[in-house]
Amino acid sequence: MKPKLNFLTQFLVLLVLLLVISFGLHILVLSAKALPVFDNLIVRSYVVNGLLAAIIFVLLYKFRQKLKNQIGFLFMGGSLLKFAFFFLLFYPTYKSDGDMSGLEFAAFFIPYAVALFLETFYTSRMLKNLEETAKK
Repeated sequence: MKPKLNFLTQFLVLLVLLLVISFGLHILVLSAKALPVFDNLIVRSYVVNGLLAAIIFVLLYKFRQKLKNQIGFLFMGGSLLKFAFFFLLFYPTYKSDGDMSGLEFAAFFIPYAVALFLETFYTSRMLKNLEETAKK
């Protein structure tokens, strides 16, 4: 019988796993369509989105008891932070030719969406667990 991972470790393992799988699929689709595979800052996008999701969720988890009534606002603040990183690290390169292509958008948005979905799901579970613990 294998030991069950704690909540935070589950999130981090699943985040890495989902991002690696989506990166692999993303690269596979680009390759199958004979498109440039490692253009559009794709590697940076997956790494930055993964790191930001991990940092934001770890902080939410760490402060879940102390700031349980503000978790939603902190979660939204994390999204604002991700947008700031997008505009600092990606947008200038994407707009350097005057246009953001669909490939550039996908290179950023796919890992962003994967990470956001998982963050939302686990933050919701964390809040539900806090609520159930408070009732006991």
